[in-house]
Amino acid sequence: MTGDVAVSAAATGGCHIFSGCGYPAPGLQNFDFRPLFTIGSWGFTKPELIAVLCGVIVVGFFSVAFAKPRLIPGKTQSLGELAVLAVRDQIVRPVLGKKGDSYLQFIVPLFFFIFMMNLMELIPLFQFPVMSRIGFVWPLVFGVYILYWYLGFKSKGFIGYFKSWIPPGVPWPIVIFGLLGLVEILKYTIFQPFTLGVRLFGNMFAGHLLLTIFMVATWYLTSLSVGLLYAAGSVFMVLFVFLLESLVSLLQAFIFSTLTATYIADSLEHGH
Repeated sequence: MTGDVAVSAAATGGCHIFSGCGYPAPGLQNFDFRPLFTIGSWGFTKPELIAVLCGVIVVGFFSVAFAKPRLIPGKTQSLGELAVLAVRDQIVRPVLGKKGDSYLQFIVPLFFFIFMMNLMELIPLFQFPVMSRIGFVWPLVFGVYILYWYLGFKSKGFIGYFKSWIPPGVPWPIVIFGLLGLVEILKYTIFQPFTLGVRLFGNMFAGHLLLTIFMVATWYLTSLSVGLLYAAGSVFMVLFVFLLESLVSLLQAFIFSTLTATYIADSLEHGH
């Protein structure tokens, strides 16, 4: 059963406790979706629709907000400036300083794009965090690392960039024949991008699964029996996880964007 119909099917099927059917436990099937339409062998699914919609919202909002900037800003421009200043003061400048302002055009839309896609989990009709599908996470990681390496080569040179991976003062025999060189290579080529992507994916995946479990449990336990008491407890957990996911959606966008700023700073610094 696909993710967009799993919960509704459990509800409309009349599957309640003491009705003779087991608990319809959510699982990986809740992350699979039937194509909304197909073009050849490619099927356009609900997560792709949400991702496109979030991209249009973010680009459209900032385009409208700063299309004709005024000295005395209107409501849309004021909201746009507030959004940019929040990212600048809480993410970019603490890591990069004032020189980081030149990277706001990359980090600001990145932050709000991730935040919007995470937030879709909590919005009726959409109710799915796109970042819980890891295939949507890797392109963002790939884009960050293209910029990371490009700035490193530009700032330090081809050889200088790779030399900056090694802590200063370490004898080269230890780097070459010891494990340090291998560890540093794995750090910059595998560990960092892997953890950057999996951290975002794992949190959104677990949160969506947890929220779905309690939503289905609420329906399953609702009956004119003692199950109603358990259903009330499940409703409380739905509200708790809902609020928790609101925080996690913002926090994961913040962490991803902060790490992006950290990687940019590392590519520009000449020390290890």
